[in-house]
Amino acid sequence: MTYKDVRSRSLTRPVALVAAVSMLLLGAGTATAALAAPVASVVPAAAHSAPPLANLDHLNFLLDTVPLAEVPGHTTYQLDSKPTAQAPWTYADKKPDGSYGRVGGGSLDPATGYWSQGAYNADDIARTAVVYLRHWQQTGDAGSREHAFETLRSLTYLQTASGPNAGNVILWQQADGTLTPSATPKELPDPSDSAESYWVARTVWALGEGYAAFKDADPDFAAFLQDRLHLSLDSLNRQSLGKYGTFDVADGVQVPAWLIAGGADASAEAVLGLSAYARVAPGDNLAATALTRLAEGVAGMSSGSVNQWPYGAMLPWNKSQTLWHAWGGMAPAAVATAADVLGRGDLLTAAIKDAAQFTPQLLAAGGPDNAWTPTPGEAQIAYGVDSRLQGLVATAKAAKAPGLLDVAAITAGWYFGANRSGAPAYDPTSGTTVDGIEYDGRVNHNSGAESTIHALLSMLVLDANPALKAKALGIDETVATKGLSVVEAESGAVSGAGSVVTPPSAWTGEANWSKGAYVALGAGGSVSIPVPAADQARNVYPIVNQAVTPAGATRWAAGTTALGSTPNGGAGEQGITDAPGKLFPFSLARTLSAGATSVVGTSDGDAALDALLIQPLVSTVSVTGSAGDSTLYVSAATVSSVRTVVVPKGYKLVQRAYDSSGRLVPTRGDTLTSAGRVTIAAGGFTVATLVRK
Repeated sequence: MTYKDVRSRSLTRPVALVAAVSMLLLGAGTATAALAAPVASVVPAAAHSAPPLANLDHLNFLLDTVPLAEVPGHTTYQLDSKPTAQAPWTYADKKPDGSYGRVGGGSLDPATGYWSQGAYNADDIARTAVVYLRHWQQTGDAGSREHAFETLRSLTYLQTASGPNAGNVILWQQADGTLTPSATPKELPDPSDSAESYWVARTVWALGEGYAAFKDADPDFAAFLQDRLHLSLDSLNRQSLGKYGTFDVADGVQVPAWLIAGGADASAEAVLGLSAYARVAPGDNLAATALTRLAEGVAGMSSGSVNQWPYGAMLPWNKSQTLWHAWGGMAPAAVATAADVLGRGDLLTAAIKDAAQFTPQLLAAGGPDNAWTPTPGEAQIAYGVDSRLQGLVATAKAAKAPGLLDVAAITAGWYFGANRSGAPAYDPTSGTTVDGIEYDGRVNHNSGAESTIHALLSMLVLDANPALKAKALGIDETVATKGLSVVEAESGAVSGAGSVVTPPSAWTGEANWSKGAYVALGAGGSVSIPVPAADQARNVYPIVNQAVTPAGATRWAAGTTALGSTPNGGAGEQGITDAPGKLFPFSLARTLSAGATSVVGTSDGDAALDALLIQPLVSTVSVTGSAGDSTLYVSAATVSSVRTVVVPKGYKLVQRAYDSSGRLVPTRGDTLTSAGRVTIAAGGFTVATLVRK
C-alpha cells in the first residue's frame, strides 16, 4: 500500500559510455560537443514484435480468497451465493531463495494471526481491480475479467452500505475477512470509514471503470456497481463536494475547499473513474457534476511556470504550497482525460503545464523522484513513475502534443534500467517490480501490491501504444542528468548577525528543511554561499522560510551583479496549513552567470534561508540502450536557445523541437558533417539525434 524503506543494497552494473555521450554532457552549455542519438529516432526491429509487457503472474500470486460474512453495514454482490471474494496481500517480501512471501500491514500477532493493520486494504484492492479491468478490456482475457469481478466484490464489501457513514470505506481487512476499522498505528480518519479518504477516492476510481467495463458484459453487476458509485458520491456531496465553489486560505493563497481529503492527489484518482463512467453514462447528472467539480478543483492546484517553482506542477495537497509528491500523482492524466470527456479545453492547460514543463524538469533533476519538499531527494517508486507516464500519454492525446511521447519513453525507461540503480525495476518474465530505488541507488527488492499494480498499469499503457513501447524498450540506462541541483545555505560563510540553526525536526508541517538545517540572519547579516562554476547561465531560487508578516527582504548578488531579492516575510494568513509561513523557492530577477562561484545574500531583517536551487537554462537527460544514445534538452529560459554539437563524419543532425506545450515547432535542420546546432524553444524541449547519411 505504501512505500517501505529500502532494506537491502542493489548491485549496480558498470556504466559503459561511448565518447560521444561524454562529450555531449559538456554540450548543455555553450561548449561544442558530440551528440548522442535520441530515443525517438532508432527503434529496434525486435521491439515492434515484442511480446506483451504486462505479466499478471505476480499480481495473481498476491491474490487470496477472502471469506466474507454479512455484518451490519457491510455486504456485497451475491453474498448469499458467493460467500468469498478476492483481494491482494499488501506486501511481498523477497526471500533469500528468490521467491516471495506475502505480508500484511503492521505487525503480526502470532496468537491470533491478525496484523495490526490488516492483510488486505481497500487502496490496493481498488487499484488491483483497475489493473484487471484494463487488462480484460485490452486483451479479452477471461481470467482477468473474473479477477476484476471478484476484487470489485471485495472492495464493495469494505464500503459501508448503510448508516451515517454510508458511502465511506473501511481501509483494512484481516485474512479471515474480519474488518479492521481502527488500525495500529493509527491512521486518519479513525475509524477509517468515519469520513472521506483516499480509499473512498480510489473506490470511486474502481467503480467507475468497473461500470464501464461490465455495462454490456454483465448488466446486473454493472447496475450494482452504479448503485455503489452513487452511494460514495452521495457521501462526498455531504462532505467535500458540498463545499464546491468555496476556497480556503493556505499561507495567503486561495485553494479549493472541495478536494477529497484536501488532496488533488486523491481527487484525481476519483476523476479517472468518473471519466470512464461518464463516457458510457453521459446522462448521469450526479456523476457528471462530481466529475466537473473535482476536475476543476484538481486543475485549480496548478502552480508555477517554466521559471517559477514548481514549474507548472499541480500541487497535491491544499495545505502546502511547497510540497509536491507523486503518491497519487495522477493529476495530469485525470485532468487531461476529464477535459476530453467534458469538452472543457480550459482544464487542459493545467495538464499541459504539468506534463510539458514540470515533468521534463523532474527528469533532468535526477529522474522521477517521488517528492520535492521543496528540494528533490526522495526515493523513486513505480507509483510515481506510472503517474508521470500516464499523465504524459493522456495529455499527449488530449492536447495533440506528440512531444510528450518522447518524454514518456524516457520516463518508462526507468522500468528497464534507466534509473539510479542501473538495473531493471520491472521483470516482464515474472511481473515483479522493486518496491523502490533510493537516492543513492540502493534497491528495495520486495514487490508489494502497490508497486506491482502501478508497474502493470504502465505496462498496459505501453502495450496499448506500440510505437511508444518500442521507444521505451530501447532505453535501459541513464547516462547522466544535468538539471536542478541544491546548494545548502549552511555551506556558506556567515557574516554579521547570523548563525546556522538545526531545528528539532526537518519537517515544518508542510515542507522539509533541506539537510535539516538553515541559516538565520538578522538585519545586516549576510551569507556567502559557494556554487560550482558552470558552462552556461543559471536560474537561482533561494529557499526562504517566509514569515507571515512583512519582515524586510534579502538582497542577492554574485560579485557586483545584483540578482534580485526575496521577501523575508509577507506570506499572509496561515489559514488551513499546519505551520505559519512557507518554505518556498523564490525566483530572482536575473540569472547567475556561468563563471560565478558564489552567491551572497544580505538581509535587512530577520530571515531564515534554507538553500539555493540552481537550474541550468538548458538542462539535459542522456539515456542509452538498444535504440542508441539519446538526449533530451529542456529549457528554463525566456528566449530560444541554441547549442552547438559535433556531428561525426558520415552522420547528419536531426532534431525535433517542441514548445512549452509539447507541440512541434519548426527548426532549421543543420546537416553539416562536422557541426550542428540544436535549437530549444523558450520553455520547451528538444529531442536531437544523429542519423547515418
